[in-house]
Amino acid sequence: MEYSFRQIEKKWQAEWKAQQTYQVSNDSDKPKCYVLDMFPYPSGAGLHVGHPLGYIASDIYSRFKRLKGYNVLHPMGYDAFGLPAEQYAIEHGVHPAVSTETNIQNFRNQLDNIGFCFDWSREVRTCDPSYYKWTQWIFLQLFESYYNRATGKAESISSLVAIFEEKGNEGVVCPGEPGLQFNAADWKAYSSHRQQEILMNYRLAYCGYGEVNWCEALGTVLANDEVVNGVSERGGHPVVKKKLRQWYLRITEYADRLLEGLDRIEFSEAMKEMQTNWIGKSYGAEIDFAVKSEKGSVSSLRVYTTRPDTIFGVDFMVVAPELDIVEGLKSEGQAAAVEQYLDYVKSRSERERMAEKKITGVFTGSYAINPFDGREIPIWLSEYVLAGYGTGAIMAVPCGDERDHRFAEHFSIPITNIIGAQYDGKEANPTKDAILENSGFLNGIGMREATEIVLKKLEEMGIGNRKVNYRMRDAAFSRQRYWGEPFPVKWQNGVAKALPASDLPLELPYVESYKPGPEGEGPLANIPEWIAAELETNTMPGYAGSSWYFLRYMDPKNDKEFCSRAASDYWGQVDLYIGGTEHAVGHLLYSRMWTKVLYDLGHIGFDEPYKKLVNQGMIQGSSRFVYRINGTNTFVSKGLLNEEGMYEGKLVDKLHVDVNIVDGYALDTEAFKKWKPEYAQAEFVLENEQYLCGSEVEKMSKSKFNTVNPDHIVERFGADTFRMYEMFLGPVEISKPWDTKGIEGVHRFLKKFWRLYVDENKGLNLTDEAPTAAELKVLHRTIRKIEEDTERFSFNTGVSGFMICVNELNELKCRKKSILLPLLVLLAPYAPHITEELWQLAGQAGSVLDAAFPEFKEEYVRESAKAYPVAINGKTRTEITIGLEASQAEVEEIVLANELVQKWLEGKAPKKIVYVKNRMINVVI
Repeated sequence: MEYSFRQIEKKWQAEWKAQQTYQVSNDSDKPKCYVLDMFPYPSGAGLHVGHPLGYIASDIYSRFKRLKGYNVLHPMGYDAFGLPAEQYAIEHGVHPAVSTETNIQNFRNQLDNIGFCFDWSREVRTCDPSYYKWTQWIFLQLFESYYNRATGKAESISSLVAIFEEKGNEGVVCPGEPGLQFNAADWKAYSSHRQQEILMNYRLAYCGYGEVNWCEALGTVLANDEVVNGVSERGGHPVVKKKLRQWYLRITEYADRLLEGLDRIEFSEAMKEMQTNWIGKSYGAEIDFAVKSEKGSVSSLRVYTTRPDTIFGVDFMVVAPELDIVEGLKSEGQAAAVEQYLDYVKSRSERERMAEKKITGVFTGSYAINPFDGREIPIWLSEYVLAGYGTGAIMAVPCGDERDHRFAEHFSIPITNIIGAQYDGKEANPTKDAILENSGFLNGIGMREATEIVLKKLEEMGIGNRKVNYRMRDAAFSRQRYWGEPFPVKWQNGVAKALPASDLPLELPYVESYKPGPEGEGPLANIPEWIAAELETNTMPGYAGSSWYFLRYMDPKNDKEFCSRAASDYWGQVDLYIGGTEHAVGHLLYSRMWTKVLYDLGHIGFDEPYKKLVNQGMIQGSSRFVYRINGTNTFVSKGLLNEEGMYEGKLVDKLHVDVNIVDGYALDTEAFKKWKPEYAQAEFVLENEQYLCGSEVEKMSKSKFNTVNPDHIVERFGADTFRMYEMFLGPVEISKPWDTKGIEGVHRFLKKFWRLYVDENKGLNLTDEAPTAAELKVLHRTIRKIEEDTERFSFNTGVSGFMICVNELNELKCRKKSILLPLLVLLAPYAPHITEELWQLAGQAGSVLDAAFPEFKEEYVRESAKAYPVAINGKTRTEITIGLEASQAEVEEIVLANELVQKWLEGKAPKKIVYVKNRMINVVI
């Protein structure tokens, strides 16, 4: 009876589907466990072998927790809105609804082929109106709320209006217009339009005008990480800066709570550091410097600094190029240079500007005046200062900051020392009295004390105030594209009005054309009926639906609520979330914010979505290369190239080749000729009668021809082999290269495992005999290891543990049910198909997943004897196994009875026998 893995796997996948084996209920007396994979986007390319890594890890853990007695929620769905689907539709003439549906079906087939335990009855799709109805509803909760800094939580806009009507906005700082102050009478006297304008500056979801990365070719705004070197990452189209009406989420109001929450969740330290740095909380001051300029239209420049005590060392100011005041700062003589520089900066994304090491900038022609010594300080523009951070302007102190110093040196800006003299490298130490008397630099005292002295002086002068600042900015929440959630908002006389909840979902209309609307608006602006209804023409970004999807999985069929309180109270936080680090400061931050808002408004009972996050590593591609003599169609085997990569003095082109036509390193030359038309007449210079390719480990990518389709691997080796091999490659958090050759070892292991239970001639070969102590020891040692390794996500060592166990049981010739049936349960999370088949063959009722996880018993692995090295006069001569409880007399008797010891004694009696328990024995003669 052979191990017919594909037949077995297809049988059980059909059985699981028919029996709804993985469907779970919200009504259970078992403890719950919620295991979630990051929301996948179903691309047309389908899965390659790198994609399922995290899914396999979560699947193993889900099955393991089910065996441990938990009610396990392990759902799957699709993040189906977004730019890629729309671009695919434009390029291929297929409506995104059609291409998305096709991609989802392909994705589902590939997932089912691997045998995942997803509860498909809970599937959600962000592009389904029944789903995005509730995305729109949650948006309206944000729109109708503000952040009450006094209570530290979101509250309704109606309660804010009540405050305004009673006492104005005293004590309720306006985050969108910080200097705004009005009393109750003022509020009542404002026009309705002005009142709505003020409320918009408080709302958690608000509209404003912002500079965005506009891509004309794609017809949409791009996020910073979608722009590379001034062009779109997708398609390489030009990107420029443009001011458009945008929706934003006021995530900055939640900055402190987002930081505090990191202490209560189990994320990696690296992930916490990324989020902490992105939020970027700092303490400092805002200082107003008087400005001297030709036009006189800019009277002061406000800067933010974390080191106000360095004000005496300021040698120049740097202003973000996109600030409105730049027009008033540029002098006639510098106008052309400033305009040229602004054109350059418009082509740059924020990510590029922050990462750029090259120094760029331009002098405006204006000066700021140091309030302490009256020095004129040149004002420059540079891309390394961003408008969204602080005030968009900084004071540069070259003697105390490396980047400022490099900038000053690059542009030959004179560098003063910290007391105002030309920089000569000498250090001054004025006294505290001299500091205030002469406005000298605060050297010789502690930084905190110096900062406090300067802050008090600035406050007395009325030109400075203390300020807590955040690097994080409010999140842009609108896109000028079609394939996304419509905003449930109408614009009436320039005022945004929320649609009533009863009108939701506001469905995305069917369109034939996805071209941009007028003035850079979204494609919806081309629909007369949409414009006539005064509806918002932007759509929501991809992260809208993914910010709350974990909640919908809890109650996916509910048409009355996004999720009932009973369901969210039962499932609570996600216990284990598995996904990539690429979402560290995007999806994860927004999802955390949405959760906190829903908590504040009383819709759920927890304010952090995920208890524990595991970031899986990347399975990299092992690329293969062929070497073509430049200008010819002749390919030279790798080993024939010299150290410079040349062949007989001729230049050679290094080209990627499809790994699927390479066996290890040996190229299938006939398949290569058929691979691309231009290679049909290829000629080869071989070594040892074969063509050997070069190799490198790279990111798995279609462009590098190093992707491997999991369907092919499953067909050749089986889903169980594929699952275990992905885990066997190394720790789940670490990136590692794929090597199809290595999978054969895991496949041999499963065949060996099968033969423990089944004789190829006789069929099932299990006995009811009582187990031996040695067999029980192997089993319980494996129980302990698999339980510990699975709990801590060390799946690679778990696979190794199974291999050791099977080898030992084979050596013991174990065929006993009392040992092998518990082993089936242990392996079930890792290799579900083979274990289900053997469980059934063994006559066991139900699914192997309905069994209880074997209980580890210490007494079976407790050592009763130890192998001691035995030395004669200090030199080890043999090894003897002795019981751990043996007395000195018993040890001596056993040692003296040993033939080898007797040989060394030569008939003499030993002077003494030294016995150190658990360590060694030494016979002195």
